[in-house]
Formats: sequence, structure tokens, C-alpha cells
Amino acid sequence: MVKFKTTAGQKTTHDSLEPMRTRFPKGSRVFAEGDLGLAMYVIESGDVEIRKTMGDEERVLAVLGKGDFFGEMCMLEEETPRTASAIAKTDIEAVMIDQSAFSFILRHNPEIAVRMMRKLVVRLRQTTRLLEDALGHSVNLEESGLTDGPKAPPDPTARLIEVGTGTIFPLADQRETTVGRIDPVTGIHPDIDLTTVDTKRSISRRHARILREEDGSYSAVEDVAAMNGTFVNGVRLSAGRPFPLKVGDIVVFGTTQCRFEMDSQP
Repeated sequence: MVKFKTTAGQKTTHDSLEPMRTRFPKGSRVFAEGDLGLAMYVIESGDVEIRKTMGDEERVLAVLGKGDFFGEMCMLEEETPRTASAIAKTDIEAVMIDQSAFSFILRHNPEIAVRMMRKLVVRLRQTTRLLEDALGHSVNLEESGLTDGPKAPPDPTARLIEVGTGTIFPLADQRETTVGRIDPVTGIHPDIDLTTVDTKRSISRRHARILREEDGSYSAVEDVAAMNGTFVNGVRLSAGRPFPLKVGDIVVFGTTQCRFEMDSQP
């Protein structure tokens, strides 16, 4: 069970450390397949069914009980729709954990990260078996093309400039630009690969994101897996929480300093 250590009445720099306990009556829906994932849950009491729609039928994939967690995929991949529904099989009590609290937990209780990796391995094996049953032959995931999609074109109006070398890194011409280092194992490339300027290897594979808002402004978001922090003008970002960017702001990824630049709007 996840433990949170806080002291009543004392100030803290983190505003999501207190567990947000919630209850769901029997038969109620915790979240639905297709919903935007914003939090994961740890069950304190009761049972939860994980269901997925297959054709015209909704199947029960798993029944979870006390101490189990679910909904964790949105902690690893933000703004991703839920891939299954969670239904309270009995009355349940659960702890709801958002991105910021999850980042704190990973730094102070690595065991939860190990449990999640084990669970993801089991899920991958189950998915592979389902694919093999459907296709009638074995599946080699390493040769299946399950890597990044086509790379987005560069945005000609916004960029990061590495302070020490002056290297220009254009943002991607899309709502979200990922910042990090290439991962040769998975073949995943961030939109901005800072490997060449990260001489101290302080940047995580998936370190942060730059978001282009609907009004044309930009904000920075640190990824939950970033180990060495993201800073804007000396202020450390809370994982998963957008921080507004202005022209000339210094954004530090790990120990790599970049300046945010954006052309004036016509």
C-alpha cells in the first residue's frame, strides 16, 4: 500500500502528497473506456472489475482487490484515453493518485515502479498471446514496427536554443513537443533530442514536453519519469503540471540550459 508522509499544519512544497481517498458504490463506474486518463487508483478495500469492449460484448479482463492498482497507464503516457473500463464489483475505497503525487512516490518508493514494470510485462505477454490467437501464428514484437510514427515537421516560429553552444532546436509543428534523449532500445525519438548537448547525461529519455496552447502561448510540462528535474527561470516544475513560458525564459532540462524563443505573432 502506498504511504504518504505529511505533517498536519506544516507547509510543504508539494500540494498533492495527502492521499485523496474516494469511494465508489457497488456497480458504479470508476472510469470508462475512452475517457481521458488523469489519475491512477490503489484499492484499499473492495473489488474492481476491469472490462473491455470486444465487438458487441464487454468482457471482464481482471478482478482486482485490496492492494492492487489500476489506471496507471496515464501516469506513464499523458493525455491517453483509457483502454478499458473499471467497474466497482463491490463497494470500494481507493486512493486516487495524480501525476504530481506519482512523481513523488517514484522518487521516495522505487518499489512501486518495479511493481508497475512487472505488471506491464505481464500485460504485454497477454497482449502477445491474444495477437497470436487472432493471427494464428507467433508475433515478433521487435519486428512489428511498434515504434514512433512519422516525425512532425519543425515549427518555424518557436524554438529552444541551447545556451552554451547556441544550437537551435525547433519545436515540432504540433500541439505537443517531447524533449529528451533518443532511446536506442525502444527506437523512440523525442521531437527534440538533446543528446548532443547533454554532456553530463542528465536528461531522461522522455524528460519534458512543450505544449502549444489554443491561444498560441506555450507552456512546459515535466514528465513523471524525469529524474533530474526541469526548471524555468530557476523554478522547479511539478511533474505533469503545465508552467507558462515567455520569450527569453531559461528552461533547464537536467543540467542543460536552453532559452525559449518565439517569433512575434502577425
